[in-house]
Amino acid sequence: MEGIYLDYNSTTPTDPEVFEAMAPFFTDNFANPLNLHRFGRRARGPVDEARERVAALLGADSAEEIVFTAGGSEADNLALKGVAYARRGHGRHVITSAVEHPAVLVTCEWLADEGYDVTFLPPDDKGLIHADVLAAALREDTVLVSIMHANNEVGTVEPVAELAAVARERGVLFHTDAVQSLGKIPVNVKDLGVDLLSISAHKFYGPKGVGALYVRSGVELVPVIHGGHQEDGRRAGTHDTPGIIGLARALELTVASCAEEAERLGRLRDKLKDGVVALPSPVVVMTPGENAIPNTLNVCFPGIDGEAVMMALDLEGISVATGSACATGTGEPSHVHTAMGCPPEVARGSVRFSLGKYTTEEDIGRVLEVLPPVVERLRAVSPTQG
Repeated sequence: MEGIYLDYNSTTPTDPEVFEAMAPFFTDNFANPLNLHRFGRRARGPVDEARERVAALLGADSAEEIVFTAGGSEADNLALKGVAYARRGHGRHVITSAVEHPAVLVTCEWLADEGYDVTFLPPDDKGLIHADVLAAALREDTVLVSIMHANNEVGTVEPVAELAAVARERGVLFHTDAVQSLGKIPVNVKDLGVDLLSISAHKFYGPKGVGALYVRSGVELVPVIHGGHQEDGRRAGTHDTPGIIGLARALELTVASCAEEAERLGRLRDKLKDGVVALPSPVVVMTPGENAIPNTLNVCFPGIDGEAVMMALDLEGISVATGSACATGTGEPSHVHTAMGCPPEVARGSVRFSLGKYTTEEDIGRVLEVLPPVVERLRAVSPTQG
């Protein structure tokens, strides 16, 4: 890999073993797995086996609880819209948090436009949603709670098991977006106690364009994509056989290496954090010291444009993200930072470093060599320093 890539929370390269597992399903074993002829039957077996492996690796009771999708965003849409419409006779109140990924936030805003009442729970200054805050927001007409497992920007791990238990006591379904947590910390639907859970293959070294939604047996969904009767009528469209095979293989490899890789990445992340905090310039660390995925470090350089830091590092061959997800052309800071109470002048200096399986000690050393002069140069020309 040319250069230093520290944007694994955005996407990951496909593992060579995953690519190898997928290859035959583009050429030799190419048929539609729902066709009844010999070519179709030959493809159907591997799809069924992949579904069974995904179910087992996530802790589901059966393969029928796994719905394959085109990615995490579709899985989130299916969970929220599917449950909201299936249970609209019970109520029209949905609860989420103010720090969710746009796939959940924008879907909830769409539901609000459709006449649903949506409550956006505020986090504390570490990005955590507390159980008492959720309990106070639950109503008789609440039909769904959706709280992410791990935050994509700052890395906060939410107490999903505790939150799901609060919802379950009130008979309310609970969905979690586990797109950022899978492969970094253990993800098991039984341990979390959730009714629905979203994943996306390209976040754990699988292919882009394929994901899955765990749907606990007995949970009714209204389909979002209409057409054929694939996925037991829950998601129409010809199966992406290579993608499904790739997702299952990537999940196997990820689960097998999760504990060891989490320890390694946590050590590298802490080395990076110590070096950044030691800079002579002011630094605000947004990633909490506890309850965070081990690969993520989000920091803010007050008075400096985070995008300028990102571009300066890119010129040195180091790829990071701003972590601010500014609205195009507005310069508005990240909704996550804002919800956590971070002042705009600090939040605009946000930079996210997200590490992965190809990150080395040497990479971190190079970042800590390049970053100090970059920050000092940008601070010297910052208008706030005048």
